[in-house]
Amino acid sequence: MSALVVIDAAVAARCTATTAAFPDWPCRAGCADCCRSLAQLPALTAEEWTRLEAAVPTAHRAAIDERIRALLDTQGPYTCPWLDPILNRCLVYEARPVACRTYGFYVERDKGLYCGQIEKRAATGELDHLVWGNQVTVDEQLDALGPRIELRDRLLSPPATIPER
Repeated sequence: MSALVVIDAAVAARCTATTAAFPDWPCRAGCADCCRSLAQLPALTAEEWTRLEAAVPTAHRAAIDERIRALLDTQGPYTCPWLDPILNRCLVYEARPVACRTYGFYVERDKGLYCGQIEKRAATGELDHLVWGNQVTVDEQLDALGPRIELRDRLLSPPATIPER
């Protein structure tokens, strides 16, 4: 079993525990608030890029490529190019990066990694008993998989081991 699959399973367990404790948790299919306001372009490990690129539906490939090219000439916040703008859902959900899987469920020391909806709930004290995931640990596990490659760099210099489309 790959290390990425192990990371995914641990993240899924944390997310499942959170949504079981808070059935109205906003991070689920149909909510794309964070997908529409990315602070920076995605940076993934080579294994995450390979998985994501293999999952892109053929029917959506040209539109996604066009959205990616448009992103490269803009400043953030960005809209995720893998978000279906009409259906408001992730086109590569099962292959989404770890950063997407942890967002809204994990914190980095004293810094919340979540949207305004969760931030409001945290400010009221409603989430005081929530067991957050540890983003630092996840980042260390990802670091063990190799360097993260930002979207712009990925497009300009794709690794030789990843076949070009």
